[in-house]
Amino acid sequence: MSLEPEADKLQARPSGIRKRFGWMAAPFLVFAAIAALFAFALTSGDPSKLPSALIGRPVPQTTFPPLEGLLDQGQPVPGFAAADLAQGKISVVNFWASWCVPCIEEHPLLIALKERTGVAVYGVNYKDQPEAGRRFLGRLGNPYTAVGTDRAGRNAIEWGVYGMPETFVINGRGEIAYKHVGPISKESLEAQLMPAIAAAQASAQN
Repeated sequence: MSLEPEADKLQARPSGIRKRFGWMAAPFLVFAAIAALFAFALTSGDPSKLPSALIGRPVPQTTFPPLEGLLDQGQPVPGFAAADLAQGKISVVNFWASWCVPCIEEHPLLIALKERTGVAVYGVNYKDQPEAGRRFLGRLGNPYTAVGTDRAGRNAIEWGVYGMPETFVINGRGEIAYKHVGPISKESLEAQLMPAIAAAQASAQN
């Protein structure tokens, strides 16, 4: 009786095992590559290099209810929705929280951005208590055209937010033109935010 077929089977098994192992390992390799990219962006001092699949796409269909009790000259400050960002004008959306120390540090730069560009800045108060959000704006100033809330954090997930703060430049069609991860600094305001707004404005004129 010949043993050659059995020998062939034994030789084929390692190849099959390697193929199965390759398929099993593929997801882990992809995850490792993404994790390495995130780690590089976070440790390189430029978190804005974190990837965003939303660039060039319409903002998520989300609604941000107003910050309860927030007033401007005696009138309630409204919240906003995705449709408000597609009215033909450039806008900026900033996710922030009163408990976020970097948000405190970047806030004067948001005020400067509003004063220098004149674009509408929309704020999203993230996982915060209304009274804490009101105190924050009362103490530091309110650069926002509208202030919405995301108490549960679900809308932030839709927007692909990694953490507080994050800032988005939205073109007149309601599409995300630029995403800035982390606090705005004087350097990033000049080198990234201002050029992104200028580019969005130039694109709207073409």
